Amino acid sequence: MTTSVKKITLSSSRDIPFNKLVLSQSNVRRIKAGVSIEELAEDIARRTLLQSITVRPVRDADGVETGMFEIPAGGRRFRALERLVKQKRLAKTAPVPCVVREDGIPEEDSLAENVQRAPLHPLDQFRAFLTLREKGQSEEEIAAAFFVAVSVVKQRLRLASVSPKLLDIYADDGMTLDQLMAFTVNGDHERQEQVFERLSQSHSKEPHVIRRMLTEGAVRASDKRAQFIGLDAYTEAGGVILRDLFQGDDGGWLQDVGLLDMLVAEKLRARYEAIRAEGWKWIEVAPDFAYGHTYGLRQLRGEQLPLTDEEQATRDALQAEMDALEETYAEAGELPDEVDQRLGEIETALSAFDDRPQVFDPEEVARAGAFISIDGSGTLRIERGYVRPEDELPIAPEADGETDPTDEAAIATQAKDDEASAAAGGEPPADEPEEDDGIKPIPDRLMTELTAHRTLALRHALGENPDIAFVAALHALCLQVFYRYAQDTCLELDVKSAGFGAQAPGLADSALAVAFDARHQAWLSSLPKEPAYLWDGLMSFDTDSRQALFAHCVSLSVNAIYEAHNRKPRALAHADRLAQAVDLDIVAAGWTPTIGNYLGRVTKARILAAVRDAKGARAGDRIEHLKKVEMAEQAETLLAGCGWLPEPLRTPGRTAPKAVESDTVDPAEPGADAAGEETAADGGETAVVEDEEVTEDKSVALEPHATAAE
Repeated sequence: MTTSVKKITLSSSRDIPFNKLVLSQSNVRRIKAGVSIEELAEDIARRTLLQSITVRPVRDADGVETGMFEIPAGGRRFRALERLVKQKRLAKTAPVPCVVREDGIPEEDSLAENVQRAPLHPLDQFRAFLTLREKGQSEEEIAAAFFVAVSVVKQRLRLASVSPKLLDIYADDGMTLDQLMAFTVNGDHERQEQVFERLSQSHSKEPHVIRRMLTEGAVRASDKRAQFIGLDAYTEAGGVILRDLFQGDDGGWLQDVGLLDMLVAEKLRARYEAIRAEGWKWIEVAPDFAYGHTYGLRQLRGEQLPLTDEEQATRDALQAEMDALEETYAEAGELPDEVDQRLGEIETALSAFDDRPQVFDPEEVARAGAFISIDGSGTLRIERGYVRPEDELPIAPEADGETDPTDEAAIATQAKDDEASAAAGGEPPADEPEEDDGIKPIPDRLMTELTAHRTLALRHALGENPDIAFVAALHALCLQVFYRYAQDTCLELDVKSAGFGAQAPGLADSALAVAFDARHQAWLSSLPKEPAYLWDGLMSFDTDSRQALFAHCVSLSVNAIYEAHNRKPRALAHADRLAQAVDLDIVAAGWTPTIGNYLGRVTKARILAAVRDAKGARAGDRIEHLKKVEMAEQAETLLAGCGWLPEPLRTPGRTAPKAVESDTVDPAEPGADAAGEETAADGGETAVVEDEEVTEDKSVALEPHATAAE
């Protein structure tokens, strides 16, 4: 006997005038979520209502229908329609498609409509955006249709462009959304798949690891070479820039390093031709020179040509205009855009007047040279006027006014005669009687004896006059530091300005190097051009200036560099004492541990020791299982800004920062991204990025008013 199956009868649907609808108190939604009423109204105006509203007849006390209908599920759609009616964009009596329910409980209708709805998988949304793009809609049109920023649309399209193989893995929950975002950095599908295969054999699968693998060998857009040629020139030459739309990337990564270096070389070569026309004997060109590359070279002292009357008048007018603008807006909280722009133009023009190239003696130029390189900001750096020791003119012996100083034969003969006389036991030859026609010069031996007395007297007098002794020492130091090969002092003091044989990466472009070189150039420009006038110049300085200059000159002699072939423990111990005396703070000077300057060049044990020292044992335990590369990357993040220093950089007696236990979630733990925040991997709510920050996606769906929970 066949059992009959009861057929299901669906609720009837009908069009009901809007003015016959009212909200029900049975709606279970109490908390606002999803797209706003305003955006939903605009979407309905664009596409009309895509989902019917569930209603129930309103009955009177006797159970008789009143002709009105209440809405237990679909209140947000009703509010959006109500907004359109108030804006007179929809008639009050406009028919609204409704599903009329009779049975059951109103609250059950509302709960079921919200709970039973399956959210759209993020990948379906990405692909839907791509379909719209392929059907001719622009990114701006898609953004306007779904009330999101254009950047959000670009992000969704980029996600949809990942290798189909990886998209299928993401659809099957084989990777998180954050990991998929990381794969968008490099658009090469083959490369993406290779990196995914490598990840399958690694314990570290964090997004930052994926980005690092996909950008291996590329050059950051913030690199000074890229800044020097400009990203536009690189792309015009066919270069590819890898971009990350989901987090800050400092402009991306330049993939073709060979092309970048070729463009840099071409631009430097063009400047080389222009500088060579100035007549220099030699010119060296390179993107980088080691710090201290001018050590041992004499720097020429050029002169700035005075401004012409017309140039001076122009400069005075610009300065007066700047002063007037600054006075007018002195109390303004914010400058108007046009005023700010004009002040910038004036500053640029004044800098051009004040920073004009120096003019050098043509004879000096013929035996001097120049260095052409790129500074840390990507600006061309030209260092003119350096003379190598082998190009210096021979130093002529000083004349004493008695005999020809170049008559070596006469000097030798006199010396032999004196030696022979002394050997025979005789006295030195007596001076010949003075002749009537004048007084002869004092003999050399007597001059030596007399000046010996004077030297002793000078030593004694100078030892009792600290102020003049200080000036004399400063004078001798300045001659050696700023006037190479000068012989204008009787003090036998020596300053060995140590070069930097072993170069630390980026030392020449560090803030410390820039500041030190700027101070040196400032002193150089304040001292007389010729050493003969140095003493008078120093005597005219006030005490503070002399002390500051003395400190600078002495600082050039400091050498606290460890050298494996030249052990000098007592000198390095004195460097510690000196660091204590000046309260040396390497952290304030700008040093922080990075992969390049420390973490990537020591053992895992030292990396862990550093993290535990700065952040506590728990932080070290969390990264202990990582491979060295990943461990160094995590350690760089953990140590940033905490003030930790390796032992060689610490100042004895200076209080080190106490270890602070880090609450950062282990980035390698399941369900956590590189920042320690949980990521959605269940295909439910999707995370999107706006303005380079990950935010929860509550604004975009293929049918906004249909998919928002109600």
